[in-house]
Order: sequence, then structure tokens, then C-alpha cells
Amino acid sequence: MTMNTAIQHVLTTALTTLQQQGVIPADFNNTSGLTRTRDRKHGDFASNIAMLAAKPAGLKPRDLAEKIVAVLPHHSDILKVDIAGAGFINFFLNEDSRFKVLDDIAQQADRFGETTWYAGQTVQVEFVSANPTSALHVGHGRGAAYGMTVARLLEAVGYTVSREYYVNDAGRQMDILATSTYLRYLELLQPLEGLVFPSNGYQGDYVKEIAQQIIYQHGKAYQKSLADVFADVPADAVYDVLDNGDKGPEKVLKSGNKEKHIDGLIKNTQSLLGPEGYAVFHDAALSSILDNIKQDLIEFGVQFDCWFSEAGLGAKVEEALQLLHQKGFLYEKDGNIWFKSTEFGDEKDRVVKRANGQTTYFASDIAYHLDKYQRGFDKIVDIWGSDHHGYIARVKAAITAMGYDATKLTVLLVQFVTLWRGGEMVQMSSRSGQFVELRELRKEVGNDAARFYYVMRKSEQHIDFDLDLAVSQKRDNVIYYIQYAYARVCSVLRKLAEQQGRLDETAGRQAVTQLVEPIETEILAKLAAYPETVLRAAESYEPHLVGYYLKELAALFHGWYNEHKVLSDEASLTQARLLLSVRVAQVLKNGLLLLGVSAPESM
Repeated sequence: MTMNTAIQHVLTTALTTLQQQGVIPADFNNTSGLTRTRDRKHGDFASNIAMLAAKPAGLKPRDLAEKIVAVLPHHSDILKVDIAGAGFINFFLNEDSRFKVLDDIAQQADRFGETTWYAGQTVQVEFVSANPTSALHVGHGRGAAYGMTVARLLEAVGYTVSREYYVNDAGRQMDILATSTYLRYLELLQPLEGLVFPSNGYQGDYVKEIAQQIIYQHGKAYQKSLADVFADVPADAVYDVLDNGDKGPEKVLKSGNKEKHIDGLIKNTQSLLGPEGYAVFHDAALSSILDNIKQDLIEFGVQFDCWFSEAGLGAKVEEALQLLHQKGFLYEKDGNIWFKSTEFGDEKDRVVKRANGQTTYFASDIAYHLDKYQRGFDKIVDIWGSDHHGYIARVKAAITAMGYDATKLTVLLVQFVTLWRGGEMVQMSSRSGQFVELRELRKEVGNDAARFYYVMRKSEQHIDFDLDLAVSQKRDNVIYYIQYAYARVCSVLRKLAEQQGRLDETAGRQAVTQLVEPIETEILAKLAAYPETVLRAAESYEPHLVGYYLKELAALFHGWYNEHKVLSDEASLTQARLLLSVRVAQVLKNGLLLLGVSAPESM
């Protein structure tokens, strides 16, 4: 139990006593916080509980604080308790408790910071889930880093976590990819035909590479005339480019329709090739790109326990729609089947089955979440791109309509990433093929910088990713600054070994009372705050809290290291400072690994 938790327990016990005595109302909702004081003259921890409970109790905050202090149970680590200001309750810890964190880190080592708060509970975290229509780009990379780190945090506080990737291997986007692949196949076989590639097709070079592999395996077995492929297909979109002066050029639709054009090509391709022939192009494209995605994620340090196929949801979709029908939440209009999502707070009802008998993407989403709930997780966490914000209400509406508890589902949104290089923004577009792939980013800045900077802001906040900063060896590069602190400790130990010296844990622990510098006291308090930080980050799904913590701990260490000699002329003080240094290094390492970042021993 951390000191934060121990003091919270003491306060809760006192609060319960006063509620039983009728001093504080029984229905008082305790939302008070316990914070570490900045100046140890005011104690080690401060609570605002008296400030919050004063009005419900009908007392002045300071008077209530006196009553709370009077019934506080004894705790061996609390030296004294004072009341400050308008009613803050300040807790002073004894010397042994201040140094206890050094023992805790030694005993728990790589597991220091982990707790069992949520032991026995299960949670599924679904993240990335990018369509297997192209390689992962830098935007997907943020979802990957954030999702993996959230999963690690949840494991660190006791959850049993299942990581899942939802593979969108069915539907229109896969049809566009399969048709794009077939068109490139024809183009490679008959380059002089003058194919005008559809504006809404997938145009990246990777599509040509997949088509070439099909030629290697099947030759001309699926060759058809372009005239047949384009027969009766509506015209593609044609745009005029207008000059808007300072606003820049603007594309204005002149004629045609890109959606109807690609849909016509899909229909003809499926008809000409038949189910088996069409499956060759569909499956080749899916297999190639999904293998690419899996390899990219593995190299990025992101692993999944389950790759869930949308294509396998057929029976589950019908089960979900039948369930909604039985509960009276479906109706027919204009030949379509609609879900009454407005009855659950959505802005409008949603189509789940079209007049042609085809179910919608939303129907698959409903079925997928039905499957999740049926698997019995205590919590479900979905991590989506911010452009899916509108889906939250309708998915939760469907969950509630099917008779499940929608509060078990947490949807976290990941904002977009803007990539900057040399002061200029890098453009990317997955359909045109001009995107910056995640592997390109990793090659340029490395996994560590990518993983770290991806999670250093709240997920719903936009990221401007500065490539130049990410590779610089300056204090402004936070990840370098943190890793350098860890490497500095390793360097001290190497230097000590060269001098035929070593860290004596027993001697160092006996001498820790010599760590009297204010910054040493601050470092000890910061070390003790690490488990609290991990718990808070896990509960709020905010990995950046760990990142900021590491930045602050590294700053304290660098400042202390620069002002005070670790290898001093006093043997006992040297051992105490060595002990403090290696404990700092251990916590830095633990935090970095939690974020998916390495802790190099030399820089």
C-alpha cells in the first residue's frame, strides 16, 4: 500500500466515524483529493476534505478539520498532523517512511509501480483496427502506441487485458481495393491499352506490386478486355481547378460521380471474374496488406492477442438484428430496415439493412459489440480515430437496446497527427498513396521517439510531430533527456567499477539519513509518487501522465547530479547517493518500459 493510499484510508475512516456521529451527512459524496506538498515545511501530503465537507456539515472548514483530526486513527508512518490556512489538513511523515520507498523499489525492482487494485477483472482493449487497404501511416501509429500503452497501464494495475485488432476484411473498401488490384493487373498485362485509373481507386505502388504477384502465380488467367470492365460504367468525376487568390486553388466538381464510377467497376469486375476469380484478387490484396500491417506492428513493439475478422460476423449480424427485432427496436421504411437509435439519445435513427438485402457497416458494428459482450469482459475499451466521434452514441444505443450495460464500454478518441520536417508540414493521403508510412517514421526517428511522442499528449488532442526535435540530442528533446538520466547512472556505476569500487546496498541504506539536501528530499518524494501516477494514468487512460512524471524525475536527477558529487570523498555519503541514483534509474527504466520505450545504458 502506498503512503497516498494509506493516508486516504485513514481519512476515510475518520469521515465514516463523523458520519456515524451525525457530524457529516451520511450521503456526503467524498470527492476530496490528497496531494503532495511542494514545500515540506507544510508536510508531505495535504487534504482538502474539510473544505469540501464543511458546507454539508454546516461548519466552518477549519472547525470541521479539527473534528476530523481528532478522530484520525493512528498510523505508524504519520509523525504529526497540522491544520493550515482555511482548513487544509497536512500530514507529516516520519523519517523511516520517507526512506521506505528505497526499500520498496529494491524489493519490487522491475515491478515497482504495479498494483493489484483491479486484480481479477478483465478488460478488452481494441485499437488500431485500420482497414487492410494500405500500409499503416503515421496517424495509425498514434493509435497503436496509445492503445498498447493503455493496455500496459491497465495490466500494471491488475487487469487481465486482451488486446484486439478488428480486421475490416469485408465491405465496400475491400471491394475498391480488389478492383483497384485487378485494374493494375490488366494494366501490367496490356500497358498500351491506355487505362485511365479511377480517381476513387487505391493508387499506391503497393497495389501494382500485389497485381504483379498475381501475374507471377496465375499469368493471364484472369485477363479481360478493358472495354468489358468499363462497359456501362458511369463517368468518373471531373474537376475544374479555380484560383481563389490567397485562399489557394479549389477543386470544383465539373461532371461525373466518382462513387458511382468505382461502384460500376466493382460490379463489372465481380461479374466478369465470378466469385472464385474475384476472390483471387480480394484475398491476395487482403493477405499482402494484412501481413504488412502485422509485421509493422511487431517491429513497433505492438502485439495483439486476437485478430478479429469482420468477414466472420455473418451469423452474428443476423443474431444481433433478430435480437433488436424481438425487443421492438427495428422498423421498415422505404424498403430499408431501421434501428430506433433516437430512443436512446442518438440524433437520428440508423439503417441496418438496405432495401437490396445488404446489411450496413453499422449492423456489423452492432454484431461485433454483441460478440464482445458475450465474451464476458468486465470492461471494454474501444480506441477509435477522432473522425468516428459520431459513432459513439449509436453504438451505445444498440448495446442498451440489446439489453446490455453500455457503461461497460469506454470509447477513447485519438486525434490526428500532423508531421513536420524542416519547418514544413508533410501531407498524406491513403487513397492517393502519398501518405507517410509508419515504418518511414520509425526509420527516421526510431521506435523510442515515435512511441514516446505519440503518447505525450491527451489522446483527444492534436499532435504536431516535430521530426527534427525527435532526433536531436538536446534537453528540449524530452525522451533523450529522460534516457540520458538513466544512462548517466549506468555511467557512474561503470566509472565506480573502473575504480575498483561498488555499491554496498547495506551501507547505503544505513547512510540515507545523510541525504539532507532539499532536492534529495524532493527526489525521494517523487520516487514514492510513481505508483500513484501509474494508477491515476491507468484509471484515466492518460499515458502522458507517466511521460510527464519521467520528465520531472529526470529533471530533478540532472539538477541534483550537476550540483552534488555522487562519488564524493565521504565513503558513507557516496554509498547513500549511489543508492538514491540506482533507485532513480530503476524507476526511470520502469516508466520507460511501461511506455514501450527502451532504457539504454549509454548514449
